[in-house]
Amino acid sequence: MTRLYEELIIDIPDYPEPGVIFKDVTPVFANARAFAEVIDDLCEHFIDYGVTKVLGAEARGFMVGSAVAYRLGAGFVPARKPGKLPREVISQSYELEYGTDSLEIHADALSENDVVLIIDDLVATGGTCVAMAKLARSQGAKLAGMGFFLELEFLNPRDAIAKDVDCEVFSLVQVK
Repeated sequence: MTRLYEELIIDIPDYPEPGVIFKDVTPVFANARAFAEVIDDLCEHFIDYGVTKVLGAEARGFMVGSAVAYRLGAGFVPARKPGKLPREVISQSYELEYGTDSLEIHADALSENDVVLIIDDLVATGGTCVAMAKLARSQGAKLAGMGFFLELEFLNPRDAIAKDVDCEVFSLVQVK
């Protein structure tokens, strides 16, 4: 059965550069029923994992992650770009195709009592979610898993994740 969210993903050829087919998921977020299906399907998968906190990276990880946190009855922890959080932070760098970046969370956002679910709209090379997993584990939190709306399978993100993190990876839509 095809879900509405699968039908609403728009392919944008040659964006942001020639030869790339960008997967635009913003029409899914703009459609109340499709967005609800994404959140419901992610939550259905992780409902019995004992999640206490959902960790999501800015910006679209905030949209999906906070809705998942709400539905699971968990807290939401934003992973932000450097310099965006007002209190003491912990930071984790990660590799990008074109350099490095880093994410930060408040130093007191997670503890050894937390079971963390990492949520993002998309997983491509796996760097962002590995950085979030390292942030969670540095605070002693347990990982429930990682959940994504869209997975770019052709970039082999699961292999990259498995090199650094041992947890379940779940995605609703896989792009071959």
